[in-house]
Amino acid sequence: MSASGSQLQLLLDQGMPADAAQLFRRLGYECWHVSEFGMQRAEDEDILLFARDKGCVVITLDADFHALVAVRGLSAPSVVRLRREGCKAETAVGILAPVLARYQADLMSGALISVKENRVTRHLLPVGGGQY
Repeated sequence: MSASGSQLQLLLDQGMPADAAQLFRRLGYECWHVSEFGMQRAEDEDILLFARDKGCVVITLDADFHALVAVRGLSAPSVVRLRREGCKAETAVGILAPVLARYQADLMSGALISVKENRVTRHLLPVGGGQY
C-alpha cells in the first residue's frame, strides 16, 4: 500500500461486500477490504487508525465512523458511508464510483460523505472538536 497523490486509495469496512474491492480495482482504484489485512473483526477505531496511517478513504455502511471522526475533530481519514444495506458488490460500486469521482478532491483533503438513494451530503474535515 502506498500513498498516491492522484488517485484515491480505498479501504472497505467489514459490512461492504469483499468482492467490491476487486471491482474498484478494475476501475483503477487502489482498494482493499479489511479482511485482506485480517481486520474483519477489528474495532472501528482500529480501522480508522489503519486507514489514516495508510492514506485510505474508508467506505462503510456504519454510521459510527462518521461520529468517531467528527467527535474527535479528525482531519483524516475521509469516510464515505453508503446508506443502503444489502447491496451486492456490483450495485454498491455502481452507486459509489460516481460519488468518488465527483468528490475526489474533497476526499483527498478530508471529508465525510453520506450516500443515500437520491442524495449525497458532504462535510469537510475537521467537523468537530477534540484530538485523537
